[in-house]
Amino acid sequence: MKSIGCICLALFLCGYAQGQHREYHVSVQGNDAGDGSVNHPFRTIMTAANVAMPGDVITVHAGTYREQITPPRGGNSDKERIVYRAAKGEQVIVKGSEIVNGWENAGGDTWVVHIPNTFFGKFNPYSDRIRGDWFWPTPKERVYHTGAVYLHGDWLMEAASKDEVLRPEDEKNPLWWATVDSATTTIWAQFKGADPNKDTVEINVRQTVFYPDKPFINFITVKGFVMENAATNWAPPTAEQMGLIGTHWSRGWIIEDNTVQYSKCSGIALGKYGDNWDNNQTESAEGYVGTIKRALAFGWNKGTVGGHLVQRNKIAYCEQTGIVGSMGCAFSVVRDNVIHDAHIRRLFTGAEMAGIKFHGAVDVVIAHNRIYRTDRGIWLDWMAQGAQVRNNLFYDNTNEDIFLEVDHGPVLVANNICLSKASLVMNSSGAAFVHNLFSGNTWVIQYDSRLTPFMKPHSTYVDSLHDNPGGDVRFINNLFVGHGSAREYDKSLQGAFFSGNVYTKGTNVPLKDDYYTKNSSLSPAQRLALKDKKESNALVADGFAADAHLVEDHDAMYLEISLDKGWVDGSKRDLVTSALLGKALVPGLPFENPDGSAVRIDTDYSGRTRVVANPSPGPLEITRSGRQRIRVW
Repeated sequence: MKSIGCICLALFLCGYAQGQHREYHVSVQGNDAGDGSVNHPFRTIMTAANVAMPGDVITVHAGTYREQITPPRGGNSDKERIVYRAAKGEQVIVKGSEIVNGWENAGGDTWVVHIPNTFFGKFNPYSDRIRGDWFWPTPKERVYHTGAVYLHGDWLMEAASKDEVLRPEDEKNPLWWATVDSATTTIWAQFKGADPNKDTVEINVRQTVFYPDKPFINFITVKGFVMENAATNWAPPTAEQMGLIGTHWSRGWIIEDNTVQYSKCSGIALGKYGDNWDNNQTESAEGYVGTIKRALAFGWNKGTVGGHLVQRNKIAYCEQTGIVGSMGCAFSVVRDNVIHDAHIRRLFTGAEMAGIKFHGAVDVVIAHNRIYRTDRGIWLDWMAQGAQVRNNLFYDNTNEDIFLEVDHGPVLVANNICLSKASLVMNSSGAAFVHNLFSGNTWVIQYDSRLTPFMKPHSTYVDSLHDNPGGDVRFINNLFVGHGSAREYDKSLQGAFFSGNVYTKGTNVPLKDDYYTKNSSLSPAQRLALKDKKESNALVADGFAADAHLVEDHDAMYLEISLDKGWVDGSKRDLVTSALLGKALVPGLPFENPDGSAVRIDTDYSGRTRVVANPSPGPLEITRSGRQRIRVW
């Protein structure tokens, strides 16, 4: 006779086979011994995760949940997902931190607390060092930890020494310091004007907030949460990339309508799995080529990895990146997000800091994001092929808004508003810049000898490797304002095609004649190969001051700018299409959409239809002359 338990399990599985999906509820007033129904909700999200099957929905109700969610399984397809969602209209906060009391004054602004190591379980962020390829401590002998201390929700920075935290507090940069012995973690922290036993003080205790512990946990939706305070490690392209929330080398996630903030390194990770090669003889171009080969063997293809949708999130206060992804980001769409305060404290440095930092952005679309106060806005490094950067708003970024590094293209950059001091840094070829507003300069690395891959069309399969000569770019129908210029393309190793651009007062300033001879690392033979830029149909309005700047009014952003309808009436521009853009030289591939359809830039930044017969220069269709205030967010 079959046991009652076996019969129940069979009936349970039969229900799923017949498509009888469930909705589980979680509440801070719940009990994990309940059944997850609306009347008997679970207490923890992880309890619901352990029982949810493909097609099920986990609805989490208002409150603060202090737990690490490690989904044990994903969905079966886009139509049969496992959905984690905050209840409609309710604020759900999930934290990787815990409140700590028992502080004692150590003199002046500094307090100290002694915590038994058992409080942290298997992971102690105050003994866990930030480490990894292309991580550069500042100074190099300095040690940094993944822990953090928070007062009223905002974090303090780690001191360089115990002596530093015992000094009077700098109000702009309060500090903490910790030591860990065999039994106890001791933390000193500066709380000027606050009593940490009465005010809310938290410390990191969990490495992530929402992250599978193994790859290939597919088709998960995470919607509507506030997720914060994670002790994430550095996320290089050659090692496992953990974010506060991350997909861990999976397929088809939807991450939407969340607030992701206060991750020690990265906020959202769409990147690489871990293996024995993590941070092990991989910090070089040759090392990363080996990483790519292993990734291909471990399932890096369109049917297995990537294809995520990241939309309408607010991502902030991450000391490495807002969104990171090495190869696992391929075929994804990142749109309508607000990303700010990434690598702003600048305690440490390295080669992986940006609002969005992707390696292997094959057929990735990054569209209509607002990116500001980051180290770099978007950094596409290696294998950005078929990528599109469209309709984004950039401003107040420390370095540049867009950096393309050792990519062979095709990469399309269209309808963006770039208002930082530097608009572009280019160490790539095969790029098209179309209908952008450039307020800052463009810096070009004329030659990079690293051999980097280009792929078969719309796939991850490597066709070949190639070095990286500058050039093979197209600047079409852009509007240069402020200090905007692309004069470094006056001379480049490959051709540069310019057409239909407008240059206003202060822009397009020529470089000094000796710039290349004194500053270039090129050989004499390479200098002889430099070719002149080809420009047609340029409109030089050097007496016209566009004076473009942003104004914030409540939650809206407005571009204030002077425009001239005569730029449209007085010249003829072509509608930008795949046929006009041609093919990227190195891979020999056309500029086309990720689905293989032809590119046609027939709408502007705001989605308005362009005048096909003669589109306006820049990201916005121009309907009248004069000073204008245009909502751009």
